[in-house]
Amino acid sequence: MQARVNNPAMLLPGAFEAIQALMKTIHAADVPAETLELVHLRSSQINGCSFCAHYSSKQLKQLGCDDDRLWAVAAWREAPYFTDAERVALELAEATTRVADRGDPVDDDLWNRVTEHYTEEQIAALTLMIGLSNLFNRVNAVTRQPAGQTF
Repeated sequence: MQARVNNPAMLLPGAFEAIQALMKTIHAADVPAETLELVHLRSSQINGCSFCAHYSSKQLKQLGCDDDRLWAVAAWREAPYFTDAERVALELAEATTRVADRGDPVDDDLWNRVTEHYTEEQIAALTLMIGLSNLFNRVNAVTRQPAGQTF
């Protein structure tokens, strides 16, 4: 596969820097980097973004994620490799990524479980990471950015 165009974040002056600034802010919150990458990977799997799924998998490996956890992200509900906090973050990632699939994408039950594990600031970081992941997925899918490509 060949990209239709160069990555749009690299084409528009200031776009890459703005994204980097947002990522820095997200990672400054007190959410484990591995959890942020898990939600990025799950959103990318749902959206079929090979570029992001590949990138996120590599990031998770660099963070020390073992193969069992990495291989089970797509089936996290049935896998014993995730903490309760990671499970609710993955569920939030799925609900937020599939926002159009139901009337109330994040119902009160899910929200209450999220607040049991995360502070308001951490929820903000998770929500922004999931939203940014969906932005990346959509931009990369439309422009057909291939997995393994570097900027």
